[in-house]
Amino acid sequence: MERDTGVYGPSGVAYKDNLYEAVNGEWEKTAKIPADRAGVGGFNDLSIAVEKQLIADLNNMGELESTSDKPELQQAVRFFQLAMDFDRRDNQGTHPIMPLLKRAIELTSFADLDAQGGSWYETFPVPFQFTVEPDMKDTAHNAVYAYGPGLILPDTTYYADDNPQRDKLLGIWRKMAVQLLVAAEFSETDAERMADGALKFDRSLVPFSKSGEEWADYPAMYNPEPLDEFLTHSSVINFRKFLKDLLPAEPTTVIVTEPRYFAHFNEIINQETFQDLHDWMIIRFLIGASQYLSNDLRVLGDTFHRAITGSAESPDETKSAYYMTNRYFDEVIGQYYGEKYFGDTARQDVRKMIQTMITVYEERLTNNDWLSAATRKSAIDKLEKIVVKVGYPDKLRALYGEFHVDRQASLFDNAESFNTLIQRDMFGKFVKPVDRTEWGMPGSLVNAQYDPSRNDITFPAAILQAPFYSLDQTASQNYGGIGAVIAHEISHAFDNNGAKFDAYGNLKDWWTKADFAEFNKRTQAMVAEFDGLPYAGGKVNGKLILGENVADLGGMSAALEAAKKDPAVDLQAFFINWARVWRGKYTQANMTARLATDPHAPNVLRANIQPRNFQDFYAAFNVQPGDGMYMDPAKRVHIW
Repeated sequence: MERDTGVYGPSGVAYKDNLYEAVNGEWEKTAKIPADRAGVGGFNDLSIAVEKQLIADLNNMGELESTSDKPELQQAVRFFQLAMDFDRRDNQGTHPIMPLLKRAIELTSFADLDAQGGSWYETFPVPFQFTVEPDMKDTAHNAVYAYGPGLILPDTTYYADDNPQRDKLLGIWRKMAVQLLVAAEFSETDAERMADGALKFDRSLVPFSKSGEEWADYPAMYNPEPLDEFLTHSSVINFRKFLKDLLPAEPTTVIVTEPRYFAHFNEIINQETFQDLHDWMIIRFLIGASQYLSNDLRVLGDTFHRAITGSAESPDETKSAYYMTNRYFDEVIGQYYGEKYFGDTARQDVRKMIQTMITVYEERLTNNDWLSAATRKSAIDKLEKIVVKVGYPDKLRALYGEFHVDRQASLFDNAESFNTLIQRDMFGKFVKPVDRTEWGMPGSLVNAQYDPSRNDITFPAAILQAPFYSLDQTASQNYGGIGAVIAHEISHAFDNNGAKFDAYGNLKDWWTKADFAEFNKRTQAMVAEFDGLPYAGGKVNGKLILGENVADLGGMSAALEAAKKDPAVDLQAFFINWARVWRGKYTQANMTARLATDPHAPNVLRANIQPRNFQDFYAAFNVQPGDGMYMDPAKRVHIW
C-alpha cells in the first residue's frame, strides 16, 4: 500500500488534508510530460503503453507480410506501411492533392456549389454538417441531424475580448494557414488575403455557435423541423440537393442541433460572404490534407493543434502513422488488441463485476428515500435494460470489409477513398433500423462510455488493467478503480442528461413532477459544489461538468457499497486508488482548453471533492473539522 501509518501519503501530506496531493504529490514532482503529448497520468500512461505495444505489433506484422486469417487486419497493416513510407510521401510533396485543390479553386459561386452537392460534401469542408444518428425520441430508427461547422478556437469563450489567448492563437493559426497556402503554390499575397478572409468568416460564426456549456445539454440538441421548413434557412445553398445526393431517401424531418446558427444562416452565408467562405473552405481542406503529405507539411499542419494543447512537438513519423491507421481501423485494431492481450476469460470476469455493480445499484434505487414508487420502478427498469459491452466486439462492422489499400496510389488518395466509404456507410443507415450491437469505442481505447440513446455501457479492454483493475490488487483497490468507473458509467443513465432518456434510450419524461424537482435541486447543489473553484489560472464551470460530476458521485456511492460487502474491505485502499486513478499532469495550454471544453472536472478536483461527500471517507482517515478535506455536512451532496 502507498501509505505509512494510514495518515500520510508517500509525499508526506496527510490524506485528511489533501487526498490527491498525499497520493500523487511525489509522483507529480518527477512526472515528465512527453514532448509530443499534452499530459501524463493514469489514463495517459496506459494509452502510451497500449500505443507502444500496438506499434511494435504492426511493425512485426509488416515484416512478415502476413498478419492472420483476418483480411481487415491485413488491410490495416498495409495502410500503416503506406503511412510509414515517408520517403515516398516526401518525394510526392503536395502533388497528391493538386487535382482536388484545382477543383476547389475553380468554385466561383453558390450555383457551382449546389451543382456539385454531395460530391463536394464528400471531399471538401462546408459550413454545415449532416449526420445520420438514432432519433432521440424514437431510437429504433435513424434520423438526419444538422450541425454547424465548428470554430477555429476550441470554444466560444476563447473569442471574448478579455481572453488573452485569442489573438495569440489566431495569429498562430493565420501563420500556419499562410505557410500551407504558399506550399500549395499560392502567392504570398493571395495567401495573406485568404487567411484573413477565413478568419473573418470564422469570427462571423461565433455569436451563433454553441459554447461547451450549451453542448453539455444533450436534449437541447433535439429540435426537429419539417424538411420544407429546414430548407428555408438558406437562400443561396440548396440543402435539398445536398440531402438528395447524400441520402438513399429524402427525409421528412431534419433535427437541428444548433437552432441559433441555422436561424441566422442567411446572415452568415450569402453572396457578400462567398469569398470569405471560399477561402475558409480551401484552408480547412489544406489543413486536413496536410497530415497525409510530406513530413514537413504534416508537422506544419499540426502547428495550431500543438499551440492549443501545449505539446512541444508533433508525434514522430511512426506514431503519426499509427494514429492515422488507428483512426481508420480502430475497431479492427481494437478487436486484435482485445483478443490477444485481454481474452474472453478476463472479459467474463469483468462482466461479473459489472453485474455486481448493477445489482448494488438496483439495491440503492430500491432503498432510495427521495423517489416515489413510480419513478423508482421506471429507474430500475432502465437499469435492468442497460446493454453491457466489455472488452471488444466479436464481429466487425461490414464497413471494414470494404477497405482495400491501393499500394500504387498515394496515402492521401487511399484516405480519401476511405473517407468516402465512411460517409456513405453513415448516410446509408438512414433507411436501416438502428444497429444496437455497434460499439462506440474500440477495444484498444483507454476509456469507457455510456450512450443515452442506446442505453448501453462500453468498457474497452485497454482500460481493464492496473491501476483500474488487476488480479494483483485487493478487491477494495479494484472497487476504488474500475468499480467506480463502472458505476460512473451506469450513473450516466441517471445524470442530468441521462435522466431524460428512458429504458430504450428515447428522450421521454419518466419522472413524477415532484421527483424531478427534487432531482434538479440535488443536481444544482452539485453545480454549486464545483462552480467557481480555481484551477489552472481560471475557474471551473459547474454547469459544464455537471453530468460527469453526477456520474462520479453515483459511481463512488455504488462502488463504496460494493466494497463494503467484502469482509476484507479496506476503505483507505479504496479512496487511495480512487485518487491514484485520477492522477494527471498537463501543459498549461491543455488545462486552459479543458477548463473551457471538457465536461469532466479537472483531475485534482475529481480526486478531492467527491470523497468529501461521503461519511466513509471521514471515517477512513479520521477527518475532522479544520482538516483540509473536511466539508460541512450541510454542504455534502447526495443523489444516487
